Formats: sequence, C-alpha cells, structure tokens
Amino acid sequence: RLAPMRLYTLSKRHFVLVFVVFFACFGLTVFIGIAGPNVIETSVARTDLNNSLKLKPFNLSSPPLSTYNQQLWLTCIVELDQHDVSLKKNVNMTVKVLGVVKDGSTPYVNNQVHNRTRLLSCAQKCSEIIVAHLGYLNYTQYNIFVSFEDLYKLTYTIQNITFTWKTYNPTFSQVEIWFRFVFVVLTFMVTCLFAHSLRKFSMRDWGIEQKWMSILLPLLLLYNGTYPFFPLSFLVNSWFPGMLDDLFQSLFLCALLLFWLCVYHGIRVQGERKCLTFYLPKFFIVGLLWLASVTLGIWQTVNEVRDPTYQYRVDTGNFQGMKIFFLVVATTYILYLLFLIVRACSELRNMPYVDLRLKFLTALTFVVLVSSIVILYLRFGAQVLQDNFVAELSTHYQNYIFLSFYGLLNFYLYTLAFVYSPSKNALYESQLKDNPAFSMLNDSDDDVIYGSDYEEMPLQNGQAIRAKYKEESDSD
Repeated sequence: RLAPMRLYTLSKRHFVLVFVVFFACFGLTVFIGIAGPNVIETSVARTDLNNSLKLKPFNLSSPPLSTYNQQLWLTCIVELDQHDVSLKKNVNMTVKVLGVVKDGSTPYVNNQVHNRTRLLSCAQKCSEIIVAHLGYLNYTQYNIFVSFEDLYKLTYTIQNITFTWKTYNPTFSQVEIWFRFVFVVLTFMVTCLFAHSLRKFSMRDWGIEQKWMSILLPLLLLYNGTYPFFPLSFLVNSWFPGMLDDLFQSLFLCALLLFWLCVYHGIRVQGERKCLTFYLPKFFIVGLLWLASVTLGIWQTVNEVRDPTYQYRVDTGNFQGMKIFFLVVATTYILYLLFLIVRACSELRNMPYVDLRLKFLTALTFVVLVSSIVILYLRFGAQVLQDNFVAELSTHYQNYIFLSFYGLLNFYLYTLAFVYSPSKNALYESQLKDNPAFSMLNDSDDDVIYGSDYEEMPLQNGQAIRAKYKEESDSD
C-alpha cells in the first residue's frame, strides 16, 4: 500500500490553479530580474591611434575593486578604417598582470609574463577579444600591460583599439546573496512541511516520487545557497568556495536528471527495484554527465587561476574531445529518457491514478524544459554549442536570466512537493479503507455477497464519479 498523494484529490479546477500559481511565481522572478540591476559593470579606456606603426605596450589600470565584483575581465576591440572588411588572423600578444596593494607597490600575479595567441575576426565589425580573465580577486586594483606583436603587419589601417574592463556589478552581487537566501529559507520550509506530512507513513509505503523528493529538496538547499560556502566567497580571497558552490549546483542538476529517469522507469516497475538492473545504468549515464561538467569547470578554473590569459583554445584538442564526449553522453541521456516516457505513456495510459501521476509530471516537466531551453538560448545565444561557450559568454549575462532560472527550478520542486505530499486526512482515509469492519458498515447484504458497482468500477480521480455511482446504486 503506497502513501496517498494530494495529486489524487485534486479536481481539474485545482490543477489549473496549481499551474496558474506556478506561472505567477515564475513570472514574478522574471519581473524582479528585469527591474533589478545589471549583472555586468563596464568601464572603457580608449587608446586612439593614427596608424598601426605607433602601436606600443598599453598600461591599463583597473577601477577600484572589492570582493562583490567577484571576477574581472579585460577585453579589447580593434577598429579598422574600413568597415566592410572580412578578416581572420591570429595575433600574438604579451600580457603582464600586476596587483596593486595598499602601500602602492605592484607585485606580479603568478610572477610571469604570458604570451598568448588570439584570433582577430572581422566581418563589418571586429569581434571582441578576451585579453585576461581573473576568476577571483586578490587585490583591490590591477595593472595590466598589453602589447601586440602582429597588428602592424595588417594590410588595413588600425583606427582605434578599445579596451574594456568588465566586472560583476556589486549591487547585483548583493541582490544575488539576498535572492538566494530567500530561496534557502523557502526551500527549508517546504522541506520541513513535506517531511512533516509523511511522518505518519512508513518509508516502505512512500511512492517513488515521494522518496525522490526527500532527496531533491535537501539538494535544492545546497543549490540555492551552499551555505556557508557561497557567502564565504565574498569574505575570503580564494577560488575554493566558488568552485564548491559550482560543484553542489551541478550535483543538484544531475540529481534532477536522475530523478526523471528513475520515475519514468520506476512508475512501470512496481515492487522491488534491483540496483544492478534498475539503478546502475541510470547512475552510469548521469554520472558521466556530472563528471564531464565538473571536469570542464575545474579545468577552466584551475588554469585561469594559474594563468589569467588562459582560454580553452590553448588546449583545443583536449577541450574538443571533452566537449564531444559530453554531447554524446547528453544525447544518450535524451534518447533514453524519451524511450522511457514513450513506453510509460503507452503502457500506463489506461491505468487510473498511475496515469494521473504520469500526465502531471510530464506536463509540468515539459513546461520547465521549454522554459530552460529559452533561458539557455537567451543566456548563450545561437552559439551555445560552438567553441566559445565556456569563458567569453560569462561576460554576456542578464539579470532576469539568472533570477528566472533559479526561480524556475525552485518553484518546479515546490509544486512537485505540494502535489506529492499527502493531504491532511490521508492517513485517516487510508486506515478507513483498509479496515474491513468500517468498509462493510454501509454495505447491504447484496453488496457484500455479490459486490457493489462501486467496487467494480475503475479507479478514477475526483468525487464526482464516485457520487455518480452511488446515485445509480440508490436508484436500483
């Protein structure tokens, strides 16, 4: 006997109300994001040039920084005197990064000068070049010396080179802290209420959705705040708290992927689910996704800490191999999930209650996936699967995109927790139905001997059908 779910007691009006509340809360987070501060703060330092022969090393001083700036990018755009030029050329540059301390001295960052090659791509307008990226800030100001070696060899005259500093907006960092803190509090309350609603039922009687919600809700706490690690990143000058925050976020997302596989498969397999045949293939596929994403993130972070001018193009071969591996595993996951969904829908479409669970989860998950795809497109654009989806796009981030994705996942889990939790009278009703003495009190002799129409009817959701069968039995 499974623990009852609130899902079974909802009418069509209640289902519509659940979706309306979900979209209203999600729309509220998008509105807060649109009305909030910009994520990226920029400051431009222009260097005018009469011709390419006058190129000299550029000494650039960053604006004053704090831990709320989180990261620092230095970018440049080369402007040619002809705007209809189509050009692609590798340019060698030398970068030296120095940190400014309180006494005015400027020690080297990593004690070395970095020589890197960047691709200058122009089509009517030259694309932005990432000169350096500091993943965490040890100093309140930086001096960066940049020199280009091959620009004077261009056949076109350089009109101007524009350098731009980009950092996280300190106001946005404060909004992010409070926004995630609010979701931590809400998630903690939802987790406690969900656990409280299931306290009178044995864990053996929990449905597979209820068991997974008891895992996902605590992981959602780590996804939202990773307290104290996320606030700690603003108090200490270290990359470790930020990396730990990314680690727990990827852990929650992969647990959500595993939840979909297990539910769509487990809803068809009632009874004991063997670890070797049921869980192991799913853990293997999702584990490879988690390992690939964490490896890419740690790889990028560690190399940027060691070298602020590092980009994945330095290790193009290894990076492309890792990206292909990730895409192959992701494709395998999508095909496997589609197979489980199609098979579950074909086998369980005529089964009462189970069909209702399947339809609701599929509808809500479809809405979340479509919204996530739209958010990813707005976040990364059409280049989401191209070579520059790792570092460069970190500088193109809108406030509403960040807040909407957090709100989407949180309200998705809150909605599932609501419909999968038992109602207030669920324990009383389940005991009343299981007690043969109470179940036979209102039965006539004919019903006891021959069985009633109500007992033979298929299980349906709602009270209207039950009343219909009772009226028919009374009229007979």
